[in-house]
Amino acid sequence: MELTDIDLNQLVLFQQLMTERKVSRVADNLGLTQPAVSNALAKLRRALGDELFLRTPQGMVPTPYAEQLAEPVGYALGMIHSGLNQQTRFEPGKVKGSITIAMTDIGEIVFLPALVERLAREAPGLVVNTVRNTAVNLREDMESGRVDLAIGLLPQLKSGFFQRRLFMQRYVCLLRKGHPLAVAAAARARSQKKAQAPLSLAEFRAAEHLVIVSAGTGHGKVDDVMRRAGIDRTARLTVPHFVSVGHILQGSDLIATVPERLAHKLAKPFGLVALPHPVKLPDIAINVFWHAKVHRSPAHQWWRGVLFDMFGEGGGG
Repeated sequence: MELTDIDLNQLVLFQQLMTERKVSRVADNLGLTQPAVSNALAKLRRALGDELFLRTPQGMVPTPYAEQLAEPVGYALGMIHSGLNQQTRFEPGKVKGSITIAMTDIGEIVFLPALVERLAREAPGLVVNTVRNTAVNLREDMESGRVDLAIGLLPQLKSGFFQRRLFMQRYVCLLRKGHPLAVAAAARARSQKKAQAPLSLAEFRAAEHLVIVSAGTGHGKVDDVMRRAGIDRTARLTVPHFVSVGHILQGSDLIATVPERLAHKLAKPFGLVALPHPVKLPDIAINVFWHAKVHRSPAHQWWRGVLFDMFGEGGGG
């Protein structure tokens, strides 16, 4: 098949159907009637020799061939769009709009306060939106432009995406300052003339734990490592997110395994102390991801630069 056999508008319609899965929504998005969308889809089906989308009660479901086409078509259309809309200069102080970043609740606690403060000074017309990177179809949302950047350990974002390491995430034990284990660790540190002493493995095993069940994230990998190593924990409480960790540890004798940067954010406000972890845990790479179609966008380059300047290894964060 040659490119001359395909109308570019048909590929735009194809990408819209991959995203929306409803003919009515695609018609609204493109300013067409529903019969016009159906006619264009029929022409594309004939040209490609495949049904592409099957009508079901849940909407238009793509065929395996359509799934195979989705990434290269999205990438190509994105590059064309980027090339046609290149800016020679980006002035953050004059921008009016929004940026949507996919991140975890840890990311919101660690990044957002400082990020919002900086953008208020440098790009006051920019609104920041966040979405959970595990609660959306991240690949499709970034391909369609609904999500601009993603931060985390996201192995599903490979071909068609750029990534750059932000930092390596280490894990620590977090507990309240007056916790008997914190007092004992402080006494050991003084006797050894060290700034800090970790909990012993026996103390860690015997403690009662707050366990954060965070499937699909780097933190979930850390929990898997402990399980495979036979490190049993007495889980007194499990929660599905990190938002409540400071409040819970502040008023209990539970301990938690958390990322070091989160621990530093929570320690002072909640009267907690972060201690070196007694279990040898892997550092987790936290990366920033963006779709190839926005790689050369001056606006996206500026946003990414702000993140790396503030939070990258060797940067301000």
